[in-house]
Amino acid sequence: MSKLDILRKEWIEVVFAEKNKSYGAYQLRKSNGANTTRALIIGSILFLALFFAPKIYGLIKGSMDETEQVEKAQEVIIAPPPPVNPETPPPPPVEPPPPKVDQVKMPPPIVKPDEQVRDEEPPTVEKLKEADPGQRDIKGDPTADIVIAEPVGEGPKREAAVAVDDNKVYDFVSIEKQPEYPGGIAKFYKYLGGAIKYPPMAQENNVQGKVFLSFVVEKDGKLTDIQVTRGLGSGTDEEAIRVLKASPRWNPGIQNGKPVRVKYNINVNFTLN
Repeated sequence: MSKLDILRKEWIEVVFAEKNKSYGAYQLRKSNGANTTRALIIGSILFLALFFAPKIYGLIKGSMDETEQVEKAQEVIIAPPPPVNPETPPPPPVEPPPPKVDQVKMPPPIVKPDEQVRDEEPPTVEKLKEADPGQRDIKGDPTADIVIAEPVGEGPKREAAVAVDDNKVYDFVSIEKQPEYPGGIAKFYKYLGGAIKYPPMAQENNVQGKVFLSFVVEKDGKLTDIQVTRGLGSGTDEEAIRVLKASPRWNPGIQNGKPVRVKYNINVNFTLN
């Protein structure tokens, strides 16, 4: 039964024995093998034709291009030169180069003694006055106003004075002289170390780190507008603000020779020993 092939002609005859063989199913099963083989052959031919079509097209096109190039090369015809008119005069003869002329080198100057040089008297003062050789000094009016003539727009320009705004808050970087704690920043951190009292809540929760603050150094050195830009919590932010409010006055920032308000940023470090 493993070798049973119901599409073989013998089995088809057995199946359709004593039946109407003119029915379509008998004809389809009978011609099934031939139709399958024909379909495979036609499909293979079409596949090969499509696969090799670009290569065949390239070969044909290349041969056509070579043929066209050869034909174009053969079509080039060089026209014969025009006939020479006997009445046309011949061109003038070429002039020969000029003959060479002997050149004599100039001799160097020779220094002679004063006796051999012709005596020539220098011009006198009377002759110079008569000849009027140059400009003369002209006296002006001593009572006239002195006017210096200069081209328009070419004179020295005065820089406009920069007005200093009393209420403006300057940036720490763009100021001429930055504000400073008396004695320097090291003294300021020493002051913070002695003035800060660690909050009990921060000690219980083991809160450590830095509190970042910003404030304005006024013209009199007082610290105002103290704000926490990034805090730790647990009472550390409030303690940092308290210590800055109690800070001694700073040396104010200077802009154009005048004290101004300057914004300053700083961080206070909280560490448990």
